[in-house]
Amino acid sequence: MPIPEIRLSQANSRSLQRDGQYVLYWMIASRRTRYSFALQHAVDRAEALGKPLVIFEPLRVRYRWASDRIHRFIIEGMRDNADALRDKPVTYFPYVEPKPGRGSPLLAKLAEKACTVVTDEFPCFFLPDMIDAVKDRLPVPLELVDGNGVVPMRLPGRTFTVAHSYRRWMQKNILDCLTELPEPDPLGDVSMPELDKLPASVTRKWKPADLDALLEPDGLAAIPIDHDVAPSPVVTGGSADAEKRLDRFLAERLQVYHTDRNHPDEEATTGLSPHLHFGHIATHEIVERVLDHEEWTPDQASDANGKNHDFWNTSEPAEGFLDQILTWREMGFNLAFREPDQYDKIESLPDWAKKSIAATADDERPVTYTLEQFEAAETHDELWNAAQRQLVREGVMHNYMRMLWGKKILHWTESAEQALEFMIHLNNKYGLDGRDPNSYSGIFWVLGRYDRAWGPKRPIFGSLRYMTSDSARKKLRLTKYLSRFES
Repeated sequence: MPIPEIRLSQANSRSLQRDGQYVLYWMIASRRTRYSFALQHAVDRAEALGKPLVIFEPLRVRYRWASDRIHRFIIEGMRDNADALRDKPVTYFPYVEPKPGRGSPLLAKLAEKACTVVTDEFPCFFLPDMIDAVKDRLPVPLELVDGNGVVPMRLPGRTFTVAHSYRRWMQKNILDCLTELPEPDPLGDVSMPELDKLPASVTRKWKPADLDALLEPDGLAAIPIDHDVAPSPVVTGGSADAEKRLDRFLAERLQVYHTDRNHPDEEATTGLSPHLHFGHIATHEIVERVLDHEEWTPDQASDANGKNHDFWNTSEPAEGFLDQILTWREMGFNLAFREPDQYDKIESLPDWAKKSIAATADDERPVTYTLEQFEAAETHDELWNAAQRQLVREGVMHNYMRMLWGKKILHWTESAEQALEFMIHLNNKYGLDGRDPNSYSGIFWVLGRYDRAWGPKRPIFGSLRYMTSDSARKKLRLTKYLSRFES
């Protein structure tokens, strides 16, 4: 089935090469085999041309914050993809670069014998620059497929700055988007030839990754990445773990999501933000599963009102969850896609926030910490230190604690600019869900993005929303959380 036209674009002006040997899918963001518009389009291309499909999933070395934690999470996803594709009529080629630049020519080499190259469009981190760097080096079309969210990134005609306006727009359009979901299994019923083998000129120089060996305890030791940021002991990468987490959320956690999700002692969220970031699960599948769980039908939806409740007319916890994933998450993609040079810059903040930051720039800070002190969780605040230890040890942080974590970094740094620098570095270095439009939304929310001016004005914060650890202690269940991360 053809994918929605609005999700497809071409990065270069090359022509389709019908005499090529195969269709090449360069898997770089939607790293999964289910609910994938990019894989679906690649399959459609291969079937229409009567050609084999090659799925090329690489992992480079030369990206900022590269570490054992991030590498292992991605390779665990590669292992799941290899398992899922083992009996499918495709050629799967996982490649893990052993040293910087070693794999740089590989895509172009594979493209030499391709009819076309299909890849994932992702509006954040180094991926847009990577696309720009290679698009004109390929002898065939480079087709970009947007599979990031339920709403295509090109559908909104403007950048939204507050949740109410985006939510109202989304509510007017989401029912149509839900009629155009990707196929659950794009390879479930296909008819195309299989490739005997990849060109020897490729496999001699660039050997497919030995995923089992790389996942051994010392399997990444020879790769020049940050070995001090260890793999997460609580989160496993890949679609298999993502599916288990989604099943558990629907069976055990959704029913208490609205009452317990802000309490660090409880486990009421999906825990899927790392898997969403690396494309190990699709937003489309999560939303479809939640709506099916609620036995929802489109006639239950109300008219668009911009409110975070009473639109879907599901249970209260499901309504709250759908707002998080369809409003807050996708609003971040809206900004990153439409403002690619601004989404991670302080200049992107609303005018009222920039004026407030300027007005309080010279306010005396009660205490300031260096980046090294923050990184080592060496502040005077037990609660903040616990949140930082969770991030460093596990690669994730409780949602409410991440908000407080950011607000106190703003409180204890020399300027908003320094606070932003520290938040981005710590979140992107340690967080498995960092380097993502959604995580940038969270960081910039600390400085006023998607928020409003608050009163009364306070030192340092000015009109920015104020949060304190004392307030968090009074309203949140924290005993078990503090015990886990007290030292």
